[in-house]
Amino acid sequence: MSDFAVNHCRAVLPDRVLDDVSVRVEAGTIAEIVQGRALDGGLEACGAWLLPGLVDVHSDAIEKAVEPRPNARFPTEIAVRELDRSLAGCGITTMFHSLSFADMEDGLRSNNAAAGLIREIAEIAPLLRVDTRIHARFEVTDLGAVPHLEALVQEGMVHLLSFMDHSPGQGQYKDVAAYKGFYGKVYEKTDEELERILERKRAAHQSGVGEAVDAMVALCASHGVAMASHDDDSEVRIDWCAREGIAMSEFPVNLQTAGAARDRGIPSCLGAPNLVRGGSQAGNLSVRQALEHGYGDILCSDYLPLSLLHAVFLVDALGFRPLHEAVAMATLVPATATGIDELVGSIQVGKRADLLLVERRHGHPDTLRTWVKGREVYASR
Repeated sequence: MSDFAVNHCRAVLPDRVLDDVSVRVEAGTIAEIVQGRALDGGLEACGAWLLPGLVDVHSDAIEKAVEPRPNARFPTEIAVRELDRSLAGCGITTMFHSLSFADMEDGLRSNNAAAGLIREIAEIAPLLRVDTRIHARFEVTDLGAVPHLEALVQEGMVHLLSFMDHSPGQGQYKDVAAYKGFYGKVYEKTDEELERILERKRAAHQSGVGEAVDAMVALCASHGVAMASHDDDSEVRIDWCAREGIAMSEFPVNLQTAGAARDRGIPSCLGAPNLVRGGSQAGNLSVRQALEHGYGDILCSDYLPLSLLHAVFLVDALGFRPLHEAVAMATLVPATATGIDELVGSIQVGKRADLLLVERRHGHPDTLRTWVKGREVYASR
C-alpha cells in the first residue's frame, strides 16, 4: 500500500527526536506530520523510533553476493534480488552498489565484468525493493577502465564515481608488504603475480594517470555525477578534492586527513564495520577515534550492510553524538553529498516516504518495518 499512517512514534527529525508523533503517507509521499494525536486508520508504533530510510553510499557487498567465492559466479538476478531482500531488513532504502574497475584484480573487479554487472543490475532494478543506484570505483592506475566508465556515465548508469589508488606507499597500504599481505590472501596471488601488478601500477603513474583523472572529473561534472575520493591520506589530497568539487572523502586513513576534510567542508565517509568492531581491519584510522575528535560526517556499510543501523545507534549509545545527528550520518548527509536530498534523507512533508520503524531489543536496534516510496518492503512480524 502507498497510503497509510504511523501513530505514536518517536520521529527522528533532522534537528531533534520528537515524541508522540504521527505521520501520514499519501501516494508514496510524506503528507502530514502531527504531534500529540493519532491519525485515522494508522499503524500503532507504541513509541518505536521512526527514521528516514538509510542511504548507503558505499557497499561492495554486491561483489560477494554475485561471486561468493573466487571463480564461483552466481546467477546475477538471484544474487541481486536476495541481497535486495536483505537490505530492506537492514533498513537500507537507497543503496549505491559499489563496483570496482580494477583490471589488475580478478573476478568482478575486472573492467568487462564490472561494466557487464552494472548493465545487468540496471535491467533488474525495477523489480527490486530498495532504490538501487551504482557507485563506480575507478582504480586510477587502470587506464583501460576509462572507456567503460565514460560509456556508463554518458548512459546515466553511474550515480557516484570514486577515485582510488591502491598503489602501496600511500592511501590504505603503507608499504609493499601491507599491499601483498592483503591482495595475496584475498585474491590468492603469488608474489610473482603481485610484482607484475605493481609494475603495471608504476608504469601507469608514469604514463597518464593524471590526464585520465582530469578527464573523468570533467565528465562527471558535466553529467551531474557526484564524486568521491577513496582512502585519502594527506591534506594535499583533500586540497585536490576541494579544487575539483569532490563531494566526499571516503575512509580517510588518519586523523590529520579527517580534520583537513572537516576544515574544508568536505564530508568524510566512515565505515560502519570499523565502528561496530572497534577498529580498522587494515590498521588505519579507527572510526571511534575520529568521532572522539569530532570528525566524520557519513556512515556507510563498506562491505557489511547489516552493520549500518547498528553503527547509527552506537554513535548515540557511546555518547559521540545525539541520535538525530547519528541518524543524519546515514540518511540526510549522504543524500546531500550525492545530490538526492530533495527526494530522500529526512522525515519532511513532501519527501518520498522511505521510512524505517525501529525498536531496541536486548540493547540493539531491530527493524520492525521498512517502506520505500510508501510501499512496505519489510516487516518483522
